[in-house]
Amino acid sequence: MSGPKGARGRRFEGALDPIAAQMNASIDFDQRLLPHDVAGSIAHAEMLAARGLITAADATAIVEGLRKVEAKLTAGELPWDAALEDVHMNVEARLIDDIGDAGRRLHTGRSRNDQVATDLRLYARAAAHEIIEAIDDLRRAFLAQARAHVETLMPGYTHFQRAQPVRLAHHLLAYDAMLERDRGRITDAAKRADLSPLGSGALAGTTLPIDREHVANALGFAGVTRNSLDAVGDRDFAIELVGACAMLQLHLSRLGEELVLWTSQELGFVRIGEAYCSGSSLMPQKMNPDLAELLRAKAGRSVGAWVTLVTVVKGLPLAYNKDLQETQEPLYDAVDTALTTLAVAKGIVASLVFDTGKLRTAIDTGYLVATELADYLVTKGVPFREAHDVAGHLVRIASKGGIELAALTIEELQAAHPLFEADVASWLDPARAVDRRDLPGGPARTRVLAEIDRISTELGVQPPAP
Repeated sequence: MSGPKGARGRRFEGALDPIAAQMNASIDFDQRLLPHDVAGSIAHAEMLAARGLITAADATAIVEGLRKVEAKLTAGELPWDAALEDVHMNVEARLIDDIGDAGRRLHTGRSRNDQVATDLRLYARAAAHEIIEAIDDLRRAFLAQARAHVETLMPGYTHFQRAQPVRLAHHLLAYDAMLERDRGRITDAAKRADLSPLGSGALAGTTLPIDREHVANALGFAGVTRNSLDAVGDRDFAIELVGACAMLQLHLSRLGEELVLWTSQELGFVRIGEAYCSGSSLMPQKMNPDLAELLRAKAGRSVGAWVTLVTVVKGLPLAYNKDLQETQEPLYDAVDTALTTLAVAKGIVASLVFDTGKLRTAIDTGYLVATELADYLVTKGVPFREAHDVAGHLVRIASKGGIELAALTIEELQAAHPLFEADVASWLDPARAVDRRDLPGGPARTRVLAEIDRISTELGVQPPAP
């Protein structure tokens, strides 16, 4: 017995125009919903049987048939049929072909509107958990590098000008802070997707005595949606997930930019593993940080996906509109991009080899300890604004003499302010300068080690054996 050809039915005499049919079909991209569509249909069929709306025998035939159809479509034994428009009709048609009338009873009490909303929520929830795992993998790579470079000093920057010395570990853990926020946003988006819309029908539910909570529990949802009109027209959960992915990509873009700068011959702070670089088609000496550049570029793709989503939804009247089909591809693309870039970023970070000598040398040029002179005077009771002005004056003197601040004599320092004493020399040691910043969130050794311990506990990473 042949399954349905599309969802137009006998209301229409003819077929869609071929170009219109091509535009209307979503099977090229929504076939990735197959496992979620089958899971939702199984839960729905078992609920229908429990409520006496179909027989137990029909439910058994439907469940077994759905699993066979899924296996055949996944293995390529059954081809996807564009004439059937989408994943839902492909599955249902093949099920009817296999088991006959029992398959025709599967759609009792539901619409494709609440069916696709359910599938998308299941997909978004699963994708969010996958992204969270990938984020944590990248965080572990940063953690390993930070643990290896607690004692490594480097310049900290503002306006990409050398500003103050920091620990390399502290700099690397700044990315962990970004990723931890990204993880929170992804987790929050997953919570918003974790309600079942199945049972909302096309827009106004159904007169049949279905059990929405039964289906929600079977699919692991936290509960059911509370308004049928909103449930079939809502894509907030997708917008939130894509927005969180866009923020994630912005952070990975910042990482990519810093790696491009750090690997340049002008800085030479770090080398990226060859597995994440490419050569030049003309210049044989080149090793280009192409994958870091792509980390930087992919942000535009995900931001574009978010803009597409909000633009599609912004003017839609309640309830379902075909426009919502256009929310799927940006969602899938943002998820795929996030998973790919996170995996690549993890590999890049794990491959990094820092030139600790160049990092340390960079601290010794650019007057990075100028703030220490001001702080020293503050401890002597000098108002900060006055101390700041004195330190700036000393930078100008050192700059004119072509020397660093540590090379100034005590006489030169005291000429600028009489409260300078011989002990100021220890304030101009970059390592001591960093460790004096011993406050929560600071770069002092004790604080960095404590942060490493906190993150290790959160990620379940055991400290290395002594």
